[in-house]
Amino acid sequence: MIQELNCFALAVAQAGAFIHCHSSLRDYRELYRRERDHLLQNEEIQGQDPYQLAVYSTWRLSYDKLDESARIFLQVCSCLHHEGISEEMFEKAALSELNLEDSELQNEVEKLLNRLGKQDTGWSSWTFQKVIMRLGSHCLIEYDHQIRTYSIHPLVHHWSRTTMKGNWHDMQKLILTIIAISIPLTQTDENIKYRRTLLKHTTNSMASLKLEDINPLVGMHIARIYDEAGRLKEMEALEVMVMEKRKRVLGDDHPDTLTSMHNVAGTYGQQGRVGEAEALFLVVVEKRKSVLGDDHPDTLKSMRSLAIVYAQLGRWGEAEALQLVVLEKRKLVLGDDHPETLQSMGNLADIYWLQGLWSDTEALELVVLEKRKSVLGDDHPQTLQSMGNLANTYLYQGRWKEAETLQVVVLEGAKRLLGEDHPATLTSMGNLAYTYRNRGRLDDAEALELVSLEKRRQLLGDDHPDTLIVMGNLASTYREQGRLKDAEALEVLVLEKSKRVIGDDHPRTLRAMSRLAVTYWKQGRWNDAEVLQVVTMEKTKRALGDDHNYTLDNMANLANTYRDQGRLEDAETVGVEVIEKMKRVNGDDHPDTLKSMSSLATTYRALGRLNDAEALEAMVEESRKRHDVS
Repeated sequence: MIQELNCFALAVAQAGAFIHCHSSLRDYRELYRRERDHLLQNEEIQGQDPYQLAVYSTWRLSYDKLDESARIFLQVCSCLHHEGISEEMFEKAALSELNLEDSELQNEVEKLLNRLGKQDTGWSSWTFQKVIMRLGSHCLIEYDHQIRTYSIHPLVHHWSRTTMKGNWHDMQKLILTIIAISIPLTQTDENIKYRRTLLKHTTNSMASLKLEDINPLVGMHIARIYDEAGRLKEMEALEVMVMEKRKRVLGDDHPDTLTSMHNVAGTYGQQGRVGEAEALFLVVVEKRKSVLGDDHPDTLKSMRSLAIVYAQLGRWGEAEALQLVVLEKRKLVLGDDHPETLQSMGNLADIYWLQGLWSDTEALELVVLEKRKSVLGDDHPQTLQSMGNLANTYLYQGRWKEAETLQVVVLEGAKRLLGEDHPATLTSMGNLAYTYRNRGRLDDAEALELVSLEKRRQLLGDDHPDTLIVMGNLASTYREQGRLKDAEALEVLVLEKSKRVIGDDHPRTLRAMSRLAVTYWKQGRWNDAEVLQVVTMEKTKRALGDDHNYTLDNMANLANTYRDQGRLEDAETVGVEVIEKMKRVNGDDHPDTLKSMSSLATTYRALGRLNDAEALEAMVEESRKRHDVS
């Protein structure tokens, strides 16, 4: 009960007096949950406690002594989370030049910020501090000197809402707007950290607002917070609201409407709903061509996104053709060395990489890297990104030492330029750990992954999709170390969290299921592995298609399970089908094709078909020599 009263002495004393006269502890707890406001303002029972007023009445006396600005700021705080309230948020909002396209809302926001410290010349911290001091003198607000933020007691937080009466809804809209316009959009380490502090305040401010009450520009900015927090459902809801409002107000073909449609399509892609993403991107591309022209940057941006969706679907030909069009148009409009042209070259390299066309990938990535060095310098984040991409290509060519050397440079550069907690730094850390794992340096891989996991947890929380990726990678390292129970425990946790956070059918969830099946297989739990693999394969077929690489990877794993169960004919049937599809989708020399051929050769040996096994093994060896892959 003390915890429910948030250890507030006066509230505890008042509760004790009430229980002594009227009820048991259990009865009071139930009554408190139903009638908190009435109990805390009840002055009839004060017992022997020296306080002569009820909890709410005590605060009311203090509230009545405050000036208007202090009262309003207390109400502002009640719309935010009760902890982590910063002056920085109000200062950033005051200095923002965002036009809300709603004069009434804009004026109300300006009026509120003016009370708190906004001036024509900028921001007055002294004005803000005077408001804080008046609240502090009545013990209604506290300051944490270490993290430089303010907090109010949870019961004060709740009580201050009651002082607003009918204005609660309007104040929520104002505060959500202030949060939104305070959001910096550039990707600096400082800005990323700041945006993450806004999540709890955003959630509190939106608690009882309807989506249709939110200004479209505010909705777009708040969606950014949910995006970085991995809260894709909330992000989608806001973006769909913005899209529908813009369709209704501006029309289906207005550039702002098309931007909203593009954003919604991108969110569908993030959720693994690639069919819906493709359909919407197709509409956006055609409309942008019609409204803006074939060569407009926004048109090319949507074409690029559609190409990425084609790649997600394993439709390499369509993805490559579209990226080539975007690349040529960007060269023509912007020039060979423009950052967006180089981005398109990198996207095309990604498509080659996914097909296992290592030589083509490497050639393109080397061009991008040299151009970025020349245009941006050796230490620019985009240059480091290109170095990281090239390192990954070396990795899949079996050029472990070259990959590791480059990845060490990238990681050190990212730490120096972006900071140790920046997402790009943590991604670089994960890539280097992957290389260590493949080189057999499992302890080094584990050490990096543990650091990365702890940082992701601190920055993003335990359930963020990026945190779950690192947990899955650490589980794979445990598996390679032979720590199968540790791997299983972590993979079960990742799977459960993935289902809850991103959904049962998201590709990352299916990937987590597939990894757990591999661990069962390693443990000799072939029936458990088979059950998971069949489910994963069917879900992947339904979500991504029969010929997608994820589907084929699951089929290959199922063939291995059948072989170890002694179901050799089933293993052969599935193995042959996998190889045929992989050759058609990825080509004869793709690493996954060669891996499946090696597995089928093992099945042939188990069947006693040594000639067939040796023929396959010879083909694999010849391909690897031809492409210099170890």
